[in-house]
Amino acid sequence: MLVVLFHSGVQALSGGYVGVDVFFVISGFLITTHLLETLERDGRISFASFYAKRARRILPAALLVAVLTLVAAWIWMSPLLMRSVVDGAIATALYVPNYFFALQDTDYLAETTPSVFQHFWSLGIEEQFYLFWPALLAVGFWLRRRRERRVMVLIAVVTASSFLACVLLMDISQPWAFFSLPTRAWELGAGGLVAFLLRSGARWLRAPLTGLLAWAGLAGLAAVALTFDGNTVFPGWSAALPVLAAAALIIGGAAPGPLNATRLLAVAPLQFLGAISYSLYLVHWPLQVIPQAATFSDAPLPLEQSLALGAVAVPLAWLLYRCVERPVIGWRMLRQRRQGLTGLVAAGASLVVVLASGGVAAVSAQQPLSSDRTAAPATATPDPAGTSFVPANIAPSLDAVAEDNAAVYDTGCHNSTHDADPAGCRVGDDPEAPLVFLVGDSHAASWFPALEELAEEGRIRLDSNSKSSCLPLETDQQYLAKEYTSCEQWRDGVLERIDEEQPDLVLLAMYDSPGRLQDEPGTSTPAQWREGLAATLAQIDGPRVAVMKDVPTQHLNPDECLSTHLEEAQACAVPREEAFEEDLVEAEDQAIEEAGDEVERVDLTRFFCNAQTCPIVIGNTVVFRDTHHLTTTFSRQMAEPMWEEIEPLTV
Repeated sequence: MLVVLFHSGVQALSGGYVGVDVFFVISGFLITTHLLETLERDGRISFASFYAKRARRILPAALLVAVLTLVAAWIWMSPLLMRSVVDGAIATALYVPNYFFALQDTDYLAETTPSVFQHFWSLGIEEQFYLFWPALLAVGFWLRRRRERRVMVLIAVVTASSFLACVLLMDISQPWAFFSLPTRAWELGAGGLVAFLLRSGARWLRAPLTGLLAWAGLAGLAAVALTFDGNTVFPGWSAALPVLAAAALIIGGAAPGPLNATRLLAVAPLQFLGAISYSLYLVHWPLQVIPQAATFSDAPLPLEQSLALGAVAVPLAWLLYRCVERPVIGWRMLRQRRQGLTGLVAAGASLVVVLASGGVAAVSAQQPLSSDRTAAPATATPDPAGTSFVPANIAPSLDAVAEDNAAVYDTGCHNSTHDADPAGCRVGDDPEAPLVFLVGDSHAASWFPALEELAEEGRIRLDSNSKSSCLPLETDQQYLAKEYTSCEQWRDGVLERIDEEQPDLVLLAMYDSPGRLQDEPGTSTPAQWREGLAATLAQIDGPRVAVMKDVPTQHLNPDECLSTHLEEAQACAVPREEAFEEDLVEAEDQAIEEAGDEVERVDLTRFFCNAQTCPIVIGNTVVFRDTHHLTTTFSRQMAEPMWEEIEPLTV
């Protein structure tokens, strides 16, 4: 319930992702209980039987959903995304999706366009855990002379070591701490320790008051689900809270008497969800991700749509449970034959997924990424009509649009969110050319190619100063909902350099996005924006200053949308009236007007938009590499219009 509602956009359950941690504890508890009972009864573990049962339990539903997800993604998603979809499908078929996402440095809680197979990471953890856990228990049971309490000590040491590894790795690589088995095994191990505890016969476990632990566990899970969010440092120490809550819930639920939570958890609707929970987990994620990806936007689906998709997942999960999950577990042909047959069938099913992935990859590679018509080379002209199709000579090609980024990123001249070095980078060696300081966030970096052209031609000397998500505004800002202190340090350093070097022109550029500012009680965002810009302008004493009007913001990712609208490129363009944050534009205009004659506005909107739309393709050039950054190709073409605007300001 927590995971499905969280992925369905219920913001109140901002920590609903901890449902996976609860699953780990339950899984570790159940499998350890089963293995300990087997060891007590038989004195040994039949590994062939164990793995055959696990395969029949887990793989049929998982691999079927993987194939259906692959096909659905091929039908509805952009062909540009299919390479990552296919890679995810193959990693899933090979039971290593968690390491696939770790290698990609995936941020599970921050991904705007997550993989349709991303939810399989937890199954990868579980499957890999099953490889070593039975052997560990069997060896421990033998070494400790069949004494469970001694084996429990061994399991506690392994679990504690895994938890320590998780905490330590968080400071090195959060994705690896999140996705790798060694740093997540402790959560399943915690469930295993609960199994040992409940089998220990401790007197306090049979006390009626112990049932209160179940309610404490439920309260703890509710508190975590309501207070954790995407900014919580996770897993690490934070993951201990849902794990301990789940453990308390299991221990308290096993206690006798009326104080435990059995009556609540035994109600029919919860029992139904419990029965279909595995199938529900499998189907709910692609139902959310594929429709969102089909919109070609990073914006989440409207809440009502996400909730509807979450609701649709329930009957689909029931069908999967009744028609696949349960029947295969009891399939006589597999249960009564040698266990190796189950392994062969499982390997064959995985091979089917791999082959299907290869087929989808081959078909996707043949899909065209342009029409068969060409367009005249782009030139910067006012009121561009836009090209109504994707030209065969389009620049950059659609599969290269997202990477057509300013050179400052590769050369290290653009500061990351962690870097506060205000040194800047110089381009142009004509000592007689006017010195222009470019200052701002990634939108300023988008203008670097245009200004670089002017610098290389000797018309200016460029000093480029840009930092990701850092507005050139003297006001408190945030990044990922946290105070953005490195932004303030960097901005102050750049302003000091401007004061020392006294350039001929300071060019400010920024992304007009209201979510970048920290809230100031009693002050509206436009007012805070105006005051922040006014404060920055007041600090620049001597040089002329120009403030760029922001480029239009598109609603759709250009490459993804164009790849499915080869003959109707205008369908991907944003209407002009929706392309700008007008209240922030007006706030900037007010600050510029109040600053006096030394500050000018540079507005190049006429080269991006006509009266109706702001096209994505102009001539044979793609304008944007994403929803709000210019491609390097188009930025270079704007060098001459830029010069026409700033030349009078440098005299």
